[in-house]
Amino acid sequence: MTLAFTPAPHTTQHWQVTKPAARGARGMVASQARGAAEAGVAILEAGGNAADAAVATAFSLAALEPWNSGLGGIGFAQVMAPGGQAETLDFGPVSPRGLKPSAYPMTGTMKLDLFPWPEVKGDVNVHGPLSFVIPSAVAGYAALHKRFGKLPIADVLAPAVAYAKRGLAQDWFTTLKVASSASVLRLYPESARIYLPNGLPPVGPYQGSPGFFRLGNLAQTLERLQQAGLEDFYKGDVAASIAADVADMEGFVGLDDLRDCAARFLPALEADWRGRRLFLANGLTAAPTLKRVLSGMRDADFGGGAPSTAWYAQLARELRAAYAERLAGLGDAEPQAAESCTTHLTVVDRDGMMIAMTTTLLSSMGSRVVLPRSGVLMNNGVMWFDPRPEAANAIAPSKRPLCNMCPVIVAEGDKPVIAGGASGGRRIMASVFQMLAFTADFGMDPEAAAHHPRLDVSGPEGVTADRRLSAETLAALAADAQVTEVEHATMPVNFACPNLIRVLPDGTRVGISDAMSPWSAALAEA
Repeated sequence: MTLAFTPAPHTTQHWQVTKPAARGARGMVASQARGAAEAGVAILEAGGNAADAAVATAFSLAALEPWNSGLGGIGFAQVMAPGGQAETLDFGPVSPRGLKPSAYPMTGTMKLDLFPWPEVKGDVNVHGPLSFVIPSAVAGYAALHKRFGKLPIADVLAPAVAYAKRGLAQDWFTTLKVASSASVLRLYPESARIYLPNGLPPVGPYQGSPGFFRLGNLAQTLERLQQAGLEDFYKGDVAASIAADVADMEGFVGLDDLRDCAARFLPALEADWRGRRLFLANGLTAAPTLKRVLSGMRDADFGGGAPSTAWYAQLARELRAAYAERLAGLGDAEPQAAESCTTHLTVVDRDGMMIAMTTTLLSSMGSRVVLPRSGVLMNNGVMWFDPRPEAANAIAPSKRPLCNMCPVIVAEGDKPVIAGGASGGRRIMASVFQMLAFTADFGMDPEAAAHHPRLDVSGPEGVTADRRLSAETLAALAADAQVTEVEHATMPVNFACPNLIRVLPDGTRVGISDAMSPWSAALAEA
């Protein structure tokens, strides 16, 4: 009789991955790229504060992690100093004033891979020059530095300039990220020249250390901003180069859009959470949905030092209900963005100021268009609008779409004690809530929290569950909804990528980055 054999589910990673937390008594930076965290820590050690460090880290990411964020992106940040008010810095996406909705004709079929709304001919809302919204990242960084920074901007930009001159690491992770976008990068000459030498993604050496390759004119642009100031991006030579390139490509972002681009500080949204003050990002973010989940989890079981089966089951129900409410009220006003790529960074300085910043190009490598004169990789924010003219979130000029970003700060009284956030599209909010609950409510050390299994619910149906959850928990989740069991792996990316810094009662800072992100790290000031 022939042996009956059923293959087990394929596993991508046959190892146990751990990532160390950073611990110290002064400043700290957590980032999805260790080099960017090193830049932030260098700024702290040079006498800068959390704002200086956050700006240095963010600019460095443009050269170190170009698929996630950069000068052509957008974002949100939370800022709070001891004794001060928590504020949201909104430098979120805004469509250009000259945008023409007629430029996005629909094919008549639905686009199901990225977002649940109609496909546009040629995907011109997803990649290429018609997908750009106004790049407000530099305006956000400038506003943060102007309001709170201490060091000259030339010093704050020095690490980013050095990284851009060195170039992007040509290792296996770069190969993976570039290859994922290669089919579209090849459509745009400067992007193809930089990222697809000889028509193929760059590949590191089989042995030895990887080299580096230059990202077009990005280093020169950063040097220009270092010398002329950040305003040059919107009103100077850099602005002129951006507008000229976009005009050559027949895109909509113009000099007027750049000139009038401005970030705005708003009062952070406050929610009471189990005796602590939780500050959420004001504006068109995931904050309202997170508040709905907070309300539904107030009576959950927070005993025992770790989540119980009942806790996970209740969380899954509340997340599904929250997303059903969000999508029903907004008319499917946001993309699922399954391959969206964002970055999050968290900073605390020696005086206790905390900053949680989420910034993005939206899709992986944004529009996939590198502007040749400036080396700026542009966002594809038009993707976040619904092409149906009757929709609540319809494509229109000078309009803000809803987004998923969710940077948070937790305070005890008037003192911030936890700051964090995540990248990962709709998966962000569930990740942020679980990291907060693990650390603030269950009392886990941030390092333990980063390695603890999570679940994800990114819509009104179904649950994605880490295979490491107990059989009892998986069965309880399956009793309520369809469960997809997955690995928490580097690729595929099944969960958001959080990082978090906590200030303990004795002043010790403990920071952790996403355990499965190969380049990420939290680093403490010496």
